[in-house]
Amino acid sequence: MTSTPLFPTRSVRGLTMTELGLGAAQLGNLYRETTDREAADTVQVAWDSGIRMFDTAPHYGLGLSEKRLGALLRDHPRDEYLLSTKVGRLLEPTPESVSAQDDGGFAVPAWARRELDYSRDGVLRSIEESLERLGTDRIDIAYLHDPDVSGQFDLACSEGIGALIELRDQGVLRAVGGGMNDAAPLAELVRRADVDLVMCAGRLTLLDQSALDDLAPLALERGVGIVAAGVYNAGLLSRPWPPSDAMYDYEPASVELIERARRIATHCESHGVTLPDVAIAYSLSHTAVCCAVIGARGQSQTQSTVDRYNTQVPPELWDDLVADELIPPFATHSKGRS
Repeated sequence: MTSTPLFPTRSVRGLTMTELGLGAAQLGNLYRETTDREAADTVQVAWDSGIRMFDTAPHYGLGLSEKRLGALLRDHPRDEYLLSTKVGRLLEPTPESVSAQDDGGFAVPAWARRELDYSRDGVLRSIEESLERLGTDRIDIAYLHDPDVSGQFDLACSEGIGALIELRDQGVLRAVGGGMNDAAPLAELVRRADVDLVMCAGRLTLLDQSALDDLAPLALERGVGIVAAGVYNAGLLSRPWPPSDAMYDYEPASVELIERARRIATHCESHGVTLPDVAIAYSLSHTAVCCAVIGARGQSQTQSTVDRYNTQVPPELWDDLVADELIPPFATHSKGRS
């Protein structure tokens, strides 16, 4: 029996990861319930396809994502995959509200509230509780989760990252960094601390290349890997032809953005590929990027993500998009897998 062929891999600071990773927010019932069967199918299809990078967080379903992902990976050899989670939101039990629904975007009972805490003690406690929920003795990568919008950025960049580095030195973690929706604070974290990776959501996409300003050059200079998330900008790039009611970064997309996305989609069609295919390839195209993490729910969505990743993008398409001033020149890009 032959082993599952893995996706192409990229390495950074001693970690080797598949270019495509599975984001597990949907395993935490993001927006709506994910059944146990859907959760199992999601992880199984990802594994059978060769994905060996899995990302979760306490925030996702008030710990449900971590519990499900840990259980579903338990029968797989621990040394064959990488597991990342996040710190900064402690889960404080609230028995009085267990009959209510969570107000954080997940269809789960509100058995706990999220307590923002990037202190040393808070980070150490968060990792300990994540290890318990995941049912493992180690986490490969831990990110500071959105400290830029918490009002605790300075604390996170001192005590918080210091605690993660301490755990890295002890072998509890293999790599540390930050995960945020804006590139500028990620660049500031890279300047301030000895981080290994940053997860950048939505800022290295076909519609937003702000990570190219400071973050990507700085990451290359310091040998820090970028994990690209939010490659569809939360909806607008997820369909072959963007609808007029498409979402962009969790809000209704402007007419201008929809028109721009449709212009890109037209170029994609002329080269025999789709907008989502190219969205994934573009986020992997920069040499600082080591992985693209994409969320999925169920067998069909997960397989679709894999198929999109495996689609070969003609080099001529990139040239056309640059010529039409829809993306910047590929001065420091690898042009993806062509």
